[in-house]
Amino acid sequence: MNAKGEIERYKARLVAKGYKQKASIDYDEVFAPVARMETIMLLIPHAAQFGWPIYQMDVKSAFLNGVLEEEAPRAWNTRIDNYFKKDGLEQCPYEHALYAKKRGGKILLVALYVDNLIFLGNDEGKIQDFKKKMTKEFEMTDLGLIRYFLGLEVRQDESGIFVSQEAYARGILEKFKMSDCNPVSTPMEPGVKISRYDEGEKVDPSIYRSLVGSLRYLTCTRPKLCLSLGIISRFMEEPSYTYWKAAKRILRYVKGTISQGLHYSKSDKYKLTGYSDSDWCRDVDDRKSTAGYVFFMGNTAFTWVSKKEPIVTLSTCEAEYVEASWCVCHAIWLRNLLSKLEQEQVGPTEIRVDNRSAIELAKNPLIVTLVKWLGRISNSKRYIQRLVCVFECLRETP
Repeated sequence: MNAKGEIERYKARLVAKGYKQKASIDYDEVFAPVARMETIMLLIPHAAQFGWPIYQMDVKSAFLNGVLEEEAPRAWNTRIDNYFKKDGLEQCPYEHALYAKKRGGKILLVALYVDNLIFLGNDEGKIQDFKKKMTKEFEMTDLGLIRYFLGLEVRQDESGIFVSQEAYARGILEKFKMSDCNPVSTPMEPGVKISRYDEGEKVDPSIYRSLVGSLRYLTCTRPKLCLSLGIISRFMEEPSYTYWKAAKRILRYVKGTISQGLHYSKSDKYKLTGYSDSDWCRDVDDRKSTAGYVFFMGNTAFTWVSKKEPIVTLSTCEAEYVEASWCVCHAIWLRNLLSKLEQEQVGPTEIRVDNRSAIELAKNPLIVTLVKWLGRISNSKRYIQRLVCVFECLRETP
């Protein structure tokens, strides 16, 4: 399909029969590494910042280009990986489907997603040379400037790069017969709390799962859907009409924002910045908190997460601290990845947290150690005893 949802060309799909695998032979090697979506979304603002065009190529009959030493789809990935390294492209240790060639201030970046390649750089001659070599080595289709990639509609112009999923969103609305629904301004009613013990009328689980799964992919360009989708995803086993109604409200929100997307443009402050937040005991069933973080490069977000915390926290401070720790771990990975894109972050990365206690907790290594220690205790009496020890230690701490 092209960006308008029209058939552009027909492709054959090769499906690996997993049940035919044999242990110790090919049981653990049936995958082909692909670039993460957040890596793709990071390359887009990178190109917008420096005015680099993004190109796309497609490999015809990808699996037939591999030397099949055994019946494994990884043969194609091994084949192109060896070719890239032979041609001077260095594999990124933090993202194995990302390759870079750097020489004399010139850089070429290539992201591989099975049989699709996107590439960009600051030297047009190097890009054209890469195209010729790939066409000579493999049977390739040159798709020119990237327009439609993994369901993302990409439009490049002088003002920047705009990414949306309008055609995909229209397809979802048509599939679930919501094309003529009344739009709403929020994906979920403010303050609503849904319980898994709802005794309302049950709905078809397969249709409900299909809707949730279809909407999940929309979060690639719509961070506002993450929280509401995460909540309705908790009721996949036995969905009731209450959950179905909440899911349909998301469709009504999509209807009202169908042409929206993310616009990446040049920024005066092109630096990695993160935001972290968490509620406290919001889930009415298990009292766990829902947390999330988002990262910006310049003026526009490129990666975000919203998920339920795996533990029950005892205060807003602890809930915010747990989420901030996850956010920092992701920031470390992003900093390492950016260093390979010639955008090494000088100085610390700012993570913005809206809880003062969590900020002070993160600054005090003694308290951090003690909180981790307390987190392993489930017995309330032992917890109180160790809590007394904490305060005794704090009295002696400047």
